Amino acid sequence: MTVIQWQKSSFSGGANGNECVQLARNDGELVVRESDEPTRILRVAPGGLAALLRRIQAERS
Repeated sequence: MTVIQWQKSSFSGGANGNECVQLARNDGELVVRESDEPTRILRVAPGGLAALLRRIQAERS
């Protein structure tokens, strides 16, 4: 069994509550989850995630 090393998003704030987005690498792909639903894991392509983040940043400007 592979242990996934989750990293909390810096946008989630400093609280220790269950309201954050977590990212990890697993077998060469990126996986994303919300800490309040840790068993629901989304697998995403790095390019797709990068495009989404660029779009969000552009709309905030």
